[in-house]
Amino acid sequence: MRYRKLGKHSIRVSEVGLGGWLTQGRSIDDSTTDTIVHKAFELGVNFFDTADVYNKGEAELSLGKAIVGIRREDLVIATKCFFPFSDGPNDRGNGRKHIFESVHNSLKRMRLDYIDLMQFHRFDPETEMEETVRAIDDLVRQGKVMYWGVSEWQAHQITDAVHTAKALNANPPVSNQPQYNMLNTTIERFVIPASEQFGLGQVVFSPLAQGILTGKYLPGQQAPAGSRGADETSNNFMKGMLTDENLTRVQELKAYANEQGYTLAQFALAWCLRQPNVSSVIVGATSPEQIEVNVAASGVELPAEVWERAGAILAGTAEG
Repeated sequence: MRYRKLGKHSIRVSEVGLGGWLTQGRSIDDSTTDTIVHKAFELGVNFFDTADVYNKGEAELSLGKAIVGIRREDLVIATKCFFPFSDGPNDRGNGRKHIFESVHNSLKRMRLDYIDLMQFHRFDPETEMEETVRAIDDLVRQGKVMYWGVSEWQAHQITDAVHTAKALNANPPVSNQPQYNMLNTTIERFVIPASEQFGLGQVVFSPLAQGILTGKYLPGQQAPAGSRGADETSNNFMKGMLTDENLTRVQELKAYANEQGYTLAQFALAWCLRQPNVSSVIVGATSPEQIEVNVAASGVELPAEVWERAGAILAGTAEG
C-alpha cells in the first residue's frame, strides 16, 4: 500500500480507503464489517470514511465496533455532517449548533476521543461561511477534530472557505470528497485546479461509478439481482449511466484492462490515482475478497498512452 498526503498537509492516507455508505450497518452485518475492516487494515488501508447519516447512524456504530483493538494512532477516521438526522429545525446544515452536536454524536457512536477528518457533506447556502469556519476551528482547537474538509463543494465555495479561514486566522480545509471516475470527470475543470491552488486533496467517492466500472452490468440485460443497479433505493447516482451505449464501451474497456493484466476495477481505480491531486479513492466492500482485489490498485503506474487508449474506448473513438 502506498500513502499520500491530504493535499499539502502532513497527514497521510492510504491510496485506497474503505467507505461505509450503503454497506456498513445496512447490507452487511457487524461481523462482516469487522472482517472486512480488519482485512483492509491488514492490507495497509488506514483511511476509513463514513458519515453520521449513513444508514441513520448505524454505519458509524458498526465501524466503531470494528476498529476496537486496532491502535488508534494507525487509523485515519473520516466522517461527515450536514444532512438532517430528524425533523428538528436545527438538526441540519453547517451551523454551529448542528456541527457541534454532530461531532459529539459521531464520537459517541464510534467510541472515539477525536475525529481525524470532519467533512461538510454538502455546501450550506443558509449559513454564513464565517459561522461554519469558526465552529469547526473551535473543534480543532479543542482536539475533537484534527482536520476538516468538504464534500461535493464547487470551486468557488472551496475558495470562499479558504479565504474565510485565512481572514479568521483559522485552520483551513484540507480535502474535498467529490465523485470522480472514468465516466465522470467534471471536477477536472474547476475543482481540481482550485484545490491544487489552496492545498486541498481529493478523497474520491464512487471511483467505480457505483459498480459500473467493475463490468458486471451488461448491455441489453437487467441489472443483476441483489446489485446496487437493481436497488431502486440506492441507484440514483448511476441510473443515467446504465445505458447500452455506456455498458458496451465499458465491456470493451474491461477487455483492454485485462490485456494490461488488471481487473477493470483495479484499472479504473488506478486511473483515478494517476491524478496527483487525488489523495485516496474510497471503495465499498461486502466481502474481504473485494477489498483485497481493490487494494491491488495502489501503486499501479501505466504509461500515458494506455490512459489515452482507455479514454478513446470510452469516447467511442478507439480504432481497431
